Amino acid sequence: MTLANYINDLLYRYDCVIVPNFGGFVTNKIGARVNTTTHTFYPPKKQLTFNAYLQHNDGLLANYIASSKNISFEEAVAFIAEEVTKWNEKFETTSVTVASVGSLSLNEAKQVVFEPNPTSNFLTESYGLAEVSTPSVERVKEVTIKSLATTATEENKKTIPLYVRRAAAAAVFVGIAYVGWNGVQNQEQQKVLANQEKAVEKKIQSATFVIDNPLPTINLNVSKEARNFHIIAGAFQEEHNAENKLAELQDKGYDASIVGKNGLGLTQVAFASYATRDEARKALGIIKESVSEDAWLLTK
Repeated sequence: MTLANYINDLLYRYDCVIVPNFGGFVTNKIGARVNTTTHTFYPPKKQLTFNAYLQHNDGLLANYIASSKNISFEEAVAFIAEEVTKWNEKFETTSVTVASVGSLSLNEAKQVVFEPNPTSNFLTESYGLAEVSTPSVERVKEVTIKSLATTATEENKKTIPLYVRRAAAAAVFVGIAYVGWNGVQNQEQQKVLANQEKAVEKKIQSATFVIDNPLPTINLNVSKEARNFHIIAGAFQEEHNAENKLAELQDKGYDASIVGKNGLGLTQVAFASYATRDEARKALGIIKESVSEDAWLLTK
């Protein structure tokens, strides 16, 4: 797989993917919308932008590549650097396509310009949803039914004999009487049916269902990989300060979390947590070098 494919995969799971010494792809969730001009409905999606100032190595992309290629963290970092070098060389003559993410190119000021792929949607909640276009509906001119009926009645009076009109009126009277009697009968029938339905509902509610041979219970044991090695970013006496630090780290793309309180009652916030000591130490070295020298490793 190329570097572009790894970035493409991570954007489905994370809001920010940083390519060390190059820039970061940042997503922002937007809701469903409609274009009233083209009559097109668009589902919710992740809106993609590119920030050339996000260049520090947060370990996310390198760790994912190392795990996928079954190589060391250092080899993954070297792989990223080699791919970035190829991108910079390609910029001299053409643009760079990043899988289904979009394309990158240089403008006249030698700045990286990002053009997102409009057909891609990295929001997993909208999987399978596509944009829908509908034809426009033209309004039909309204016709005054009352005026048409009045005109037809006047014309009929002129052409139909008097005795025919009287006979028709008598038939209408009889019909109305018949309909009225049927209406009374229908109301009585509906009352009887309603009472029967209530009686059936009471019987169903009072019924007891017994299953003689119930199916055996199935117990599913799902094991989850424990992450007991935490790179601590800070410890705080006030919980709201810890929550602010957590939000700050998450905005920067870290898989941060609160890992409880220490013996002094201070709430500890971690850059990230790992399942093995080896990968935790590698990530700690990168964070101490590029982000915070005060970071340290906690084992729980």
